[in-house]
Amino acid sequence: MAKAKTNSRKKTLFLNFMQRFGHNRLAVAGLFALILIALIVTIIPPFLPFSQEQIDPLAFGASPDGKHLLGTDDVGRDVLSRLLYGGRISLFVGIVSTMLSVAIGIPLGLMAAYFRGKFETVTMRLADIFLSFPNIILILFLVSIFGPSIFTVTVVIGVLGWPFFARLMFGTVLSIREKDYIEGAVAIGEKQRTILLKYILPNAIAPILIQITFRIASAIIIESSLSFLGLGVQPPAASWGNMLYNAQSITILSKKIWIWLPPGLFLVLTILSMNFVGNGLRDALDPKTKIRT
Repeated sequence: MAKAKTNSRKKTLFLNFMQRFGHNRLAVAGLFALILIALIVTIIPPFLPFSQEQIDPLAFGASPDGKHLLGTDDVGRDVLSRLLYGGRISLFVGIVSTMLSVAIGIPLGLMAAYFRGKFETVTMRLADIFLSFPNIILILFLVSIFGPSIFTVTVVIGVLGWPFFARLMFGTVLSIREKDYIEGAVAIGEKQRTILLKYILPNAIAPILIQITFRIASAIIIESSLSFLGLGVQPPAASWGNMLYNAQSITILSKKIWIWLPPGLFLVLTILSMNFVGNGLRDALDPKTKIRT
């Protein structure tokens, strides 16, 4: 009976969450846009007639036509192919680096808030040291040392992002650990691992889920910025950032907009959609927040 009541309550909470999220039109539109972008960059590239590295010797900087739907860049590479393959890399870096930050930051913040003492001091002071440096400067420094590549950019962004999630989890758990149900779990002799994983973590995960979307968007911007500066994804591999990097000349900006406009639009649409979804999650998970329409 108790288990049935628990399942019913979970179902009710989930339905309430879906209803509140569904009432936020921008969040729903952002979610559909993200799904559409992910499907496009995942499914379509293998069926394209050109690879991202293939050069057409008869079309250098050619405008869009029946052969190259979005034209070619100044090297003769198909812009559509590079746009979609580049989208794969940009999304990969954003998602994987964020998951790495979460994997490091959440356990550290959780244990620091629950056990306190020396572990809290060391962890939080280490987070303060990481946060005291300008993030982009530190990323540029590390990427320049280890060499620019997809792997390096992903790992550096992920490792340097852990203090944000650690501090967020730390503050959330500090308020939860004083709740009556936590004291009750301790009183009946529940193991610390059970208390952390069964009682604290599920109740502390909501703000983490919200911030994950914003962090993915931030990681995509950082990757694009690094690639734009020539320190991110290296040619011939494409990303939205290095596609914009290759379109810096006045001639391209003014006369060959098909080279820079598609990656710019995809980048803006992805970031906006991520932010809309994050705002929708925040409103849906916080019952005190008025539903946006």
